[in-house]
Amino acid sequence: MTAGHHEGASDQPSTSDQPSSDQPSTRDQPAAHRPPAAHRPPVALSIAGTDPSGGAGIHADLKTFTARAVYGTTVITALVAQNTHGVSRVYPIDTDFVADQFDAVLGDMPVDASKTGMLGSRELVELAHYNHSHGLLGFLTVDPVMVATSGHRLLQRDAVSAVRDLLAPVADLITPNLPEAALLLGDDAPEAADVAQQRAQAVELVRRGSRAVLLKGGHMDGDRLVDVLAVRVGNDTSAAEGWGRDGDVLLREFHHPRIATPHTHGTGCTLAAAITAEAAHAVRAGRDMSSPDTVAEVVATSLSYLARAIGSGATWRLSLDPEDAHGPVDHLVDVTREHSLT
Repeated sequence: MTAGHHEGASDQPSTSDQPSSDQPSTRDQPAAHRPPAAHRPPVALSIAGTDPSGGAGIHADLKTFTARAVYGTTVITALVAQNTHGVSRVYPIDTDFVADQFDAVLGDMPVDASKTGMLGSRELVELAHYNHSHGLLGFLTVDPVMVATSGHRLLQRDAVSAVRDLLAPVADLITPNLPEAALLLGDDAPEAADVAQQRAQAVELVRRGSRAVLLKGGHMDGDRLVDVLAVRVGNDTSAAEGWGRDGDVLLREFHHPRIATPHTHGTGCTLAAAITAEAAHAVRAGRDMSSPDTVAEVVATSLSYLARAIGSGATWRLSLDPEDAHGPVDHLVDVTREHSLT
């Protein structure tokens, strides 16, 4: 409770409210020594499953949040037994306990930005949708995790349709890879085979409701990768510098070289977490997150961080059995670089 005036209270503060003679009040402290009003770091929330090997899921998200200098919070949706060789078992968490986690975080902390990862059931998708519809999740990035790299299906079939029909249309940004984009477009939709099809699918996903889509091109062959950002702008026909246009959708492409390494475990989680962290910084700073340029800046910064993290972990050998292992990225690449320079 604050020490301000309250209805029904005496105007005379009690003895306990009076500063002692040897303990100066905050009002008497020099301005430079007073804590700023509502001083806090940006707050990010990850809604996802676990990874005991530390490369993906909640574990990767918290490391990324720390590396990107935001305060990380979590809602754990599933316990997943996985490592660099794949997923061996998924243990779902009761929906009511997931709801309790939402209440514990959202009832106590102001969340600036959130990301969803593994939402294994329709009920969990509906729970995330409910909290976002009540304005509690801040800038929402949906990483539509559906199938693990090993081929292990991570969502029930009705959960896929719930992500497609409920969550993706209300997201501020979705970050599918090519197979996930095809699933979001429909069970019979083909995977994009070239950049032209990638652009077309990104535009279609935006027109189905998502305000912005980052369609990742890592599954395509070639030495250079293209990620396509599509942002809905409605009937605004003014030209936007640095953007292409397809009707009511602005388009920007991010080109970068493919890093030759098998160690890409958790790259989707890490990128979405970095975007969430950068969005939390932008929201906390009062930036306009409805601006396509702000979204593009958040995405560009996050892609650059991911490239450094992949490059730093490219030569790691963490697995005891390295054959066919897909190791993690170096989430703390910038932290360790700074430490090595001191």
